[in-house]
Amino acid sequence: MRVTKAAACLGLTIGLASAQQPGTQKDNKHPSLTTSTCDADGTCTAAQKEIALDSNWMWVHKTGTYQPNCFDNNVWNAAMCPDPVTCAKDCAIDLAGADYGPVYGATAKGAALDLQFATLDPASGAVNNVGSRSYLLDNETHYTMFRLKNREFTFDVDVSQLPCGLNGALYFVEMSSDGGLAQYGGNNAGAKYGTGYCDAQCPHDIKFINGEANSLNWTEGRGALGQYGSCCTEMDIWEANSVATAVTPHACTVAGQTRCETAAECAAMCDTAGCDLNPYRNGNTTFFGPGAAFTVDSTKPMTVVTQFLTTDGTDAGELSEIRRVYVQGGVTIPSPRATLGGASFDSITPEFCAAKVKAFDEVDGFTPRGGLKAMGEALDRGMVLVMSLWDDGAAHMKWLDSSYPPTKDPAAPGVARGSCATTAGDPADLEKNDPLATVKYANIKTGPIGSTFPPVGPSPAPPPPPTPAPAGTCTGCGYNCHGNCASCGLCNMKPGCQSETRYDTQLAPPLSRCPRHRSYRNAHPPLLLPPRSCMGNCNGGNNAMWCGGGSTPTPAPATPTPAPTTPTPAPAPSGCPGGSLIACINLCPSDPPAAYQACVEDCTKRCT
Repeated sequence: MRVTKAAACLGLTIGLASAQQPGTQKDNKHPSLTTSTCDADGTCTAAQKEIALDSNWMWVHKTGTYQPNCFDNNVWNAAMCPDPVTCAKDCAIDLAGADYGPVYGATAKGAALDLQFATLDPASGAVNNVGSRSYLLDNETHYTMFRLKNREFTFDVDVSQLPCGLNGALYFVEMSSDGGLAQYGGNNAGAKYGTGYCDAQCPHDIKFINGEANSLNWTEGRGALGQYGSCCTEMDIWEANSVATAVTPHACTVAGQTRCETAAECAAMCDTAGCDLNPYRNGNTTFFGPGAAFTVDSTKPMTVVTQFLTTDGTDAGELSEIRRVYVQGGVTIPSPRATLGGASFDSITPEFCAAKVKAFDEVDGFTPRGGLKAMGEALDRGMVLVMSLWDDGAAHMKWLDSSYPPTKDPAAPGVARGSCATTAGDPADLEKNDPLATVKYANIKTGPIGSTFPPVGPSPAPPPPPTPAPAGTCTGCGYNCHGNCASCGLCNMKPGCQSETRYDTQLAPPLSRCPRHRSYRNAHPPLLLPPRSCMGNCNGGNNAMWCGGGSTPTPAPATPTPAPTTPTPAPAPSGCPGGSLIACINLCPSDPPAAYQACVEDCTKRCT
């Protein structure tokens, strides 16, 4: 993400805005939204939550009455707001209507949330509201806090109606669980009224920060900004329209929502560019887009799975990898591989982030601010789910779906992020031509890796596996940690082969990617470790290597268990490594690519 998600639109265009006192002129009734939490066996439990609209989109007026407005047409009322503290004390916040749908374009039903880009006046057809941003509530006073390390987050999405220049963004930010209610005396509204927003762009268009009005040095107009910004760690799970998509972690040096003032101070706190994984930008121009010619067809709904993997496969481990998987039309689709600086990647790792900035001639703002380690620490503390739809008055969303920055040659590596024209994305054009464009989010689930969606049909046919390397220290079929068949000594069996993991104590070079087994290095006699015990770690480091000799036997799939008559998901076949298709795929090595594809094929045969 390149610019703040609200910089382009300040909510309602009929004189409404946000404040810090709870209003009583309208009933602030939250729409319900069903989400699910899954267990390791794939059993998911539904719970009814609520959503709260961000306070920046609400009506703000004098406490206890309708008039006067404290903020009207992007301008502060000087009489009501002579200073930030007085403004927060004397101004109340209310919804502009009794229902989120007609006024704000946000409609929740069951497990689905629809966000319409603009709402129109029924009589004149004029635009009333542009964009929206909502949060998932755990109860009336607190946001739901997600702790996703060593977990996966899954949801369904439909971006078929979103043209160039719009961004249906679903993401996490490290807001306070109560919206700052307890921490700041000037904030008496809290999470119930959608207060406390922050992100890694340190947005300056937030009208109230830390319980005070952000009215000092306020610039007027569509892209109005105040003196202060509101910073925090941000994990962009999904930023997309029908043309392009990206998943991007943004690290910050601060824990939780923090106010900044000068441009230098704000920039020092957070990484605005992030370590983005955009298939188009990485050179695969046919992976995501509208139509059957694309691997993921954006004209159809899809399931999006994001996995947060740790160094040791436990909740306590350090975040080491963020992996994306798609499911569409009964097909599991891994993220495509990208070659950067001679190395191959299909997920976000420290190595990918370093290779990306070098290949694209960028400044690395992610690693110096803690990188994936800092992101993992924020995930441990808890983050708030944000569901939004917005336009971009500053850069017209070119950083997502077109060529960006405009000063660089579009043919240079990393400049083209999507196929949209550089003239597209003007908010005025979008409001005129696509006001009813809608993004649909549904079926939000969280759980252990491999738990949030059942095994599905076969993945696309992979290319044939490479000719096996000559048998070396590792014999049979297997993948070896550290990318060196003759020096690691730890053999991990490929799914479909004999399930044996062997450790040879006579071989003891550094095993940097297998920290769980360092204590075994000089043990006597040789230890037999559990099957696949180190495989995920090695593969996460992109350093597992094919060490097999001869062909790879694949046993016949186990007899499938009849599907139960209850809604409980059918169990995976007993011969499925990891217990599910996605867990099996996670055991596959990242390199070489052909070996990875062959492994995926074996997983599909054994787990479906």
